[in-house]
Amino acid sequence: MTDPVSPLVLLAGPTASGKSRLALALAERLDGTVINADSAQVYRDLRIVSARPSEHDEARAPHRLYGVLDGGDVCSAARWADMAAAEVHAAWTAGRLPLVVGGTGLYMQALTEGLAAIPDIPPDVRAAARARLAARGTAAFHAELAARDPEMAARLDPGNSQRLARAWEVLEATGRSLAWWQRQPPAPPPLRARTLTVVLDPPRDALNAVIDARVEAMRAAGALDEVAALLARRLPPDRPVMRAVGVPHLAAHLRGDLTLPEAVARMQAATRQYAKRQRTWLRHRTQADVVAQPIDPAQFSESLFEETFANVRRFLLTP
Repeated sequence: MTDPVSPLVLLAGPTASGKSRLALALAERLDGTVINADSAQVYRDLRIVSARPSEHDEARAPHRLYGVLDGGDVCSAARWADMAAAEVHAAWTAGRLPLVVGGTGLYMQALTEGLAAIPDIPPDVRAAARARLAARGTAAFHAELAARDPEMAARLDPGNSQRLARAWEVLEATGRSLAWWQRQPPAPPPLRARTLTVVLDPPRDALNAVIDARVEAMRAAGALDEVAALLARRLPPDRPVMRAVGVPHLAAHLRGDLTLPEAVARMQAATRQYAKRQRTWLRHRTQADVVAQPIDPAQFSESLFEETFANVRRFLLTP
């Protein structure tokens, strides 16, 4: 099961759409291995805030790349793709169906299509970019980037320090904008497979209601303690784990800058915005083979599962 046409199922969708639940059911029915493609769930520090599957669910079928990295680490899309490709091959070798599940579209693109072949950035250039950002602050740094690379600056959130530093370091090291590199033909992906892409697309209002309820459930389950433990580590603020959805808002409450209801409300709003961005990516950047539309993503739908299972089984039986 290691030839170039070995099967791979991609299960994508916005946060709280029911991907993990559906993936687990498919894995149990099809002898599958669930492989995480969520950029927050790779970090072991954020089981609650990232809505990672429970220990019980992870024990019901093989789960890979969940909580595998320390919060002080940085997981780029290229790094994740290499790790995921290794797990996909391991699943094939074991005679299992790999099910790559998540809402980080760039991760899935890196795995199946490849990324722009940007040269490696020298460590001193990378360090200098981050030092400059720390000294200037994000707003001033964004303005400096806009003067040198207006196209890339226009694409970036002025508060996203990691992406600002990345754009700067690429410009410094290569003399070309990151936008130019992204327009070039991508490097070959780390994996060749026959893929089926399933996208979950629930109604917006239903999804937003589930998101709000999920954030409340996270609070009740100990999300504040989880973020407090993360803050106690005093990690650099540009680490992805420190900017994961929900962490800045709960951290603001722990510092005394927000009341708990304010922090929860802002976390809910940020999560809804994140889901909106995920849906936009999936609609414009993902070639879906199957679009599943759960009416109520809060509930497991037997009919939706059976319909998805039938589509996957048909795919597996197709030469």
